[in-house]
Amino acid sequence: MVRRLPASATAGLLLAALLPLAACGGGAKDRPKADLAASRVTTIGVNAYLWRASLDTLSFMPMVQTDSNGGVIVTDWYANPGSPNERMKLTVSILDQDLRADALRVAANRQVNQGGQWVDAPVAAATVQKLEEVILTKARDLRRTAIG
Repeated sequence: MVRRLPASATAGLLLAALLPLAACGGGAKDRPKADLAASRVTTIGVNAYLWRASLDTLSFMPMVQTDSNGGVIVTDWYANPGSPNERMKLTVSILDQDLRADALRVAANRQVNQGGQWVDAPVAAATVQKLEEVILTKARDLRRTAIG
């Protein structure tokens, strides 16, 4: 089970990780730029903001696998209580240490219940795109909070 930290605690941890960098070097020109530092300061193998935003966004779904070094999150099947005859399973892949749109890939599987059997059904492309947009927006907000 993934332990979820409140957004304020996450931002605090990221800020704590960045503070020692501010003391390094003799002057402002010796310090890394905030954008580069913010995207690269991580103890996991992928962008920390994308990772946290993905976990926060999918926190309502049961998790099957979370691999922070490989940047993969796999959920179990989830049925919305409002649509019990339909269920979704998601795989989120974070492909880079930089906070970029092409560093995130969401794949979705959908099934519908037909006569007591779960049958694969198509997923609307807009569903995956919307999930990616939500994760990216949340990641950018986390980054702004941490370096702002």
